[in-house]
Amino acid sequence: MEKNDYARKIPEPCTIVLFGVTGHLSRHKLLPAFYDLFHRGLMPSGFALLGFARREWGRGDFLSWAKGEIEQNCRTGFDEGVFSLMAPHFYFAKGTFDDEKSFEALKGVIEGAGKEQGAEGRTLFYLSIPPASFPLVIERLKESGVADPLNPLQKVMVEKPFGRDLESARNLDSLLSSAFLPSQIFRIDHYLGKEMVQNLLPLRFENPLFEYLWSSERVDHVQISMTESAGVEGRSAYYEQAGAARDVLQNHLMQLLALSAMEKPEGREGEREKKIEVLKNCSIENLERTSARGQYAPGFEGAKPVKGYREEEGVSPASLTDTFAALKINVDTPRWQGCPFYLRTGKRLPKRAAEIALVLKPDREGGEKESVVFKIQPNEGVQVEVLSKVPAESLMKKVRMGFSYEKQFPKESPEAYEELIEDAMLGRSSLFPSEEETECGWKIIDPLEEFWDKNPSTLEFYRAGSRGPASSDKLMERDGRKWRKL
Repeated sequence: MEKNDYARKIPEPCTIVLFGVTGHLSRHKLLPAFYDLFHRGLMPSGFALLGFARREWGRGDFLSWAKGEIEQNCRTGFDEGVFSLMAPHFYFAKGTFDDEKSFEALKGVIEGAGKEQGAEGRTLFYLSIPPASFPLVIERLKESGVADPLNPLQKVMVEKPFGRDLESARNLDSLLSSAFLPSQIFRIDHYLGKEMVQNLLPLRFENPLFEYLWSSERVDHVQISMTESAGVEGRSAYYEQAGAARDVLQNHLMQLLALSAMEKPEGREGEREKKIEVLKNCSIENLERTSARGQYAPGFEGAKPVKGYREEEGVSPASLTDTFAALKINVDTPRWQGCPFYLRTGKRLPKRAAEIALVLKPDREGGEKESVVFKIQPNEGVQVEVLSKVPAESLMKKVRMGFSYEKQFPKESPEAYEELIEDAMLGRSSLFPSEEETECGWKIIDPLEEFWDKNPSTLEFYRAGSRGPASSDKLMERDGRKWRKL
């Protein structure tokens, strides 16, 4: 158990029902996160971890399988003694989403597990399932009485993407609201659970240096980037329906923009209101000049040859899906008037990275622009890029100074899903986007998607391992700017 965790509030006993328990996210993130929380002493004394899947398993089979996944993927180090203490909390219910009897049986397993663990009706449903399955599962939960909108002890966690556009997001909200109270719905954006993202507001508002710099008076523009060297990695069925803009721009990057641009909130619960203010004041102009999209063609990941997107299994050979998206957004608030925000995301780029960079105005015409960079992944920390005299010469050179989480805080940071699961069990909502935040994001992205649909020639191919499509660089060059090298 970590020293600082002794004073933390522990959730009340509950039954956690994992839909999609055999999927990639559950195997690599969720099951390990529950183990890591248990290892750190942050799970309630009584809890049931109930997997729901079509596998022909009994409770022992599920436990054995889950142990293998946890042993391979946990963060805090696998300990046989710790797992033996956790083992009695595992339960399993066999079933399929389209079978009414499966949910009737699930109800009995939930009640039995809750009674054994002292959960007293407290249930957390975690929907780690494909978006297309959300409506069916929610309907089955309602029809079977497993979910009860009048039961204040129930909660539901929903993985992104939350809808495919504004209309579908509203339909999903309506369906969720018919089964759960608004305060019981936790929409997941795992970036909000990352330590550097949670530290962004304290760094901004508790340090006068940053607050002094943080406006269009001294910032030329802001770049928010999230890039990956990997391709779709077996997620082509999902990606063909989503694409980069829906997968990342609408949620992760829009949340980072809101956190970067918002005014100081009154406590954690005031963050939502301030983020919504920002999102409602975002505007985009002339999408032909302020957006870029691309799709990766064959190339290299390091020295290894890799396929193009259209060659990936399950992808149409004529696919127009974007694997790269960039967008210029204006934030029309007094603080940011005239200071654009540039967002970009893409797969099969040179490296995996995520950052927020404030590019400062030069102190003189023609002078070099310095930057303040908040690195979210990898190597979390803050870098300030400044000009320094080269020793024994009169030349100036850009150098970096700052702090690294790894060096400053040797203790490893919790995984984002540990933070989010813990907050959901405790009923804390500030790390979860609200219905209004989600809708604001779609109001920005829907016009972009409509423009691309009407103008298929805007899709540009880029070699895997390159910096992305040429149109992305042109987007910046039109404003006399350029993307930072990540």
